[in-house]
Amino acid sequence: MDEAERGLRIAELNEELSEAKKLTAIGLAARIRELGFSCLRCGECCRGEDNSVLVFPREVRCICAATGLAWLEVAGPPEEGEWGRDGSFHTLEWRLKKDMEFCRFYQESSCSIYRDRPLLCRTYPFYLDRGVLMHSECRGLGERIDPGEAEKIAKVLISRQITEIEEAISLLERYRDFDRGDPAESGGKDDITVHDSEGEHRIIGGEMQGL
Repeated sequence: MDEAERGLRIAELNEELSEAKKLTAIGLAARIRELGFSCLRCGECCRGEDNSVLVFPREVRCICAATGLAWLEVAGPPEEGEWGRDGSFHTLEWRLKKDMEFCRFYQESSCSIYRDRPLLCRTYPFYLDRGVLMHSECRGLGERIDPGEAEKIAKVLISRQITEIEEAISLLERYRDFDRGDPAESGGKDDITVHDSEGEHRIIGGEMQGL
């Protein structure tokens, strides 16, 4: 993405942000009540190979403070990315750490960081696509939901939408491009740069730099 494309995308995101800030919980809550939802504590959203929870830097720091864990014990870089000419690996944002197929914080059939869980977890199975309520597959859909709980979820959904857009804008504003290289010439992912809303975080030999 060149500078012109980046500027255009940032402008588009700022328009989306303005629209997101106009959202109200009333209509969203009514739609949530129509769909119905109750967490059945089945844990299916916390485990499985496809489970991947996007977590923003501020959320990582919050979980670190609550648990005493180091950054890389809480979150790690996704597998998807691009190789730099110098053999480094570049990727975007963070994902909650997993223990085999389970989220590492799913313990004894419950969430050990429930009070500090990421926005994605707080709103599951719901999410907003340009202000439109969407949902993922979940056993709890269709269950009766209390109006107050529906409104609570609606408010967090709006907060999540605003946060996601703000994070995307900050990422683009701080992003520094790099010369691409051939992954066949790399020596493995011993030098990783994660681009996020704070700029760049570098992991060398499995150790976080600059924290």
